[in-house]
Amino acid sequence: MTTRRVAISRRDFLIGTAAAGAGLSLGLYLPFGPRTALAAAGTPEVNAWVVIEPDDTVIIRIARSEMGQGTLTGLAQLVAEELECDWTKVKTVYPTPGQSLARNRVWGSFSTGGSRGIRGSHQYVREGGALARVLLVEAAAEAWGVPIEECTAADSVIMHRPTGRTTRYGEVAAAAAQLVPPLQVELKDPQDWRLAGKPLKRLDTAEKLTGQQVFGADVQLPGMLNAAIKACPVFGGALAAFDADAVRELPGVRSVVRVGEDAVAVVADTWWQAKTALDKLPVTWDEGPNVGVSSASIAQWLADGLTADDAFVGNQSGDAKAALQGAAKTVEAVYAYPYQNHATMEPMNATARWTAERCEVWCPTQNGEAALQTAAEAAGLPAAQCEVYKIHLGGGFGRRGAFHDFVRQAVAIARQMPGTPVKLLWTREEDMLHGAYHPTTQARLVGGLDDTGELVGLRMRISGQSILASVRPAALKNGADMLVFQGLLPSGDHAISYSIPNLLIDHAMRNPPVPPGFWRGVNVNQNAIYMECFIDELAHAAGRDPLAFRRGLMSDHPRSLAVLNAVAEKVGWGTPAADGVHRGLAVCNAFASYVAACAEVSVDDRGRLKIHRIVAATDPGYAVNPQQIEAQVEGSFVFGLSALLYGECTVRGGRVEQENFDTYPSMLIGEMPKVETIVMPSGGFWGGVGEPTIAVAAPAVLNAIFAATGKRVRRFPLKNNDLRAA
Repeated sequence: MTTRRVAISRRDFLIGTAAAGAGLSLGLYLPFGPRTALAAAGTPEVNAWVVIEPDDTVIIRIARSEMGQGTLTGLAQLVAEELECDWTKVKTVYPTPGQSLARNRVWGSFSTGGSRGIRGSHQYVREGGALARVLLVEAAAEAWGVPIEECTAADSVIMHRPTGRTTRYGEVAAAAAQLVPPLQVELKDPQDWRLAGKPLKRLDTAEKLTGQQVFGADVQLPGMLNAAIKACPVFGGALAAFDADAVRELPGVRSVVRVGEDAVAVVADTWWQAKTALDKLPVTWDEGPNVGVSSASIAQWLADGLTADDAFVGNQSGDAKAALQGAAKTVEAVYAYPYQNHATMEPMNATARWTAERCEVWCPTQNGEAALQTAAEAAGLPAAQCEVYKIHLGGGFGRRGAFHDFVRQAVAIARQMPGTPVKLLWTREEDMLHGAYHPTTQARLVGGLDDTGELVGLRMRISGQSILASVRPAALKNGADMLVFQGLLPSGDHAISYSIPNLLIDHAMRNPPVPPGFWRGVNVNQNAIYMECFIDELAHAAGRDPLAFRRGLMSDHPRSLAVLNAVAEKVGWGTPAADGVHRGLAVCNAFASYVAACAEVSVDDRGRLKIHRIVAATDPGYAVNPQQIEAQVEGSFVFGLSALLYGECTVRGGRVEQENFDTYPSMLIGEMPKVETIVMPSGGFWGGVGEPTIAVAAPAVLNAIFAATGKRVRRFPLKNNDLRAA
């Protein structure tokens, strides 16, 4: 039942008036900022979430970014579910961070990462749809002079039940805009969903298939020029000098400009002209203090951390040291995980126009608010005089979230050409050499078994980089980066999946000059490999079946056990696989979801790996669009398996050696296994989808490789290993 409205000033609500064409915009209460969100003085007040046009078109404003993961469609489904609108007439638009700033952040967080696109905003977007429905029904009831309780809404039509009289949403939108909204609205029980929870087609597919979808690299503005940029390839280096005269007369060249302390850009009529001139530009670099840094020196530093005294504790119970000393049998292993690049299909780019009074930026970003802040800083203007227009992303994976160096550069270039829009597009080489890399770590694990093969203690030391120390040092807790322990924590969204009586997991922080960043799945990627492969090692050392061994440690983790059992049953664990095919398991809790996988692989006598099938299970609490979840699982496996097979950024002379896809490949279509996804939402919580399952593909495959060959692979990628049977 809906709580009735009360007499409160319109300024206490996020309400709206009919816009041009008698449309309706509606807002709602949010857990941040003042309740009142006013438009600019002298204009009608505009609400935030739902716009309904006279022809019943429903425009839903989505603050989170769409980068292929389906968040745009999923959030629209949640709004439309509560709105009871006609799904065939739904469209979406991005509000701008400047608009949100002017309205006291009415749309909440613009950040899209950590698998939080839906789980971080489901409550208030659903409230937005429900509030819109209530006001539309009330407007119709008042027009008919009937009690609101006698009216219902479905498919953008309001009906008066006793008389059968109907009206369309578009016909009452203007009247609904004048009403004072209720203080609270009741949301549907997910069991009653009609649109949410269903595998509806994505709203952005058609435009992508027809080429109509505009990405950042496609932006065109009147009078726009194009820029190509080159920064010092050595981390921490600077730009010493360049000879602009050598390229000024080349076709199309308009300017050669310094960008910050470490880069130079050429601006030309076309991007290819700019890039061609930049390739011919004589440049001298000051390579700085890191020119001697290499993969070998970094690896040695991390190896020293495996036995160092300084470490931050992430998870501890019992007395692991004593348990290991008293164990009947101990097992020890050291694993290592390399740097990796995001390698998004669309290289970094941004288009900027700067004047002394205003700066505007068009860019693909995972966080419009962070992009706006960066633009304002680079423009030397207040944020209120700046704006960012968010474009669909041709891949993000974390690279376009915390880092907006491409925005800063674009504004810096445009600032040197006032009034002229300039589109900056990085080359693939620039994108590879100036990433925010998945951090490199090593791990030493020691496990102790009693004389019956039960695990009595486990000690895990992680040595390596902290992303937060580089990106968000204020988020460190007494110097510790708890993000390092994703998938290994005692509780929460990234809790360990096992109960181990004596446990110690800690981190020796070692931060080389290679900039780390959030990379799809972040630290759960390597942590799942370390833990799940070592659990497998312990099972074999105990002479136990890997599934049975895991089950024995999971009695207090029913949801994790459920997804593990689901994949085991689906794959037929315990029954023979096809001739020459071997299986491996993995389970993990990440981003508030429970995931598991079982891989089937074969390795021929030449050491060639074939991944035949992976069965995956995920419990995200609620499944807003099951088809999108299946697609996300499959996509995450492409990403995770590419990293396992080939992903490696090596460092020599203080710079990354891999500059393009010839040395940093992705897996090919022919290498992709068949993926069978079990979506098993248990309800009661909202988990992530885009990142959790990426963690279980690699360890499941690695454990299957051991089953096939008797070899444990502990350093990656697989391309550097001989997989011929031991």
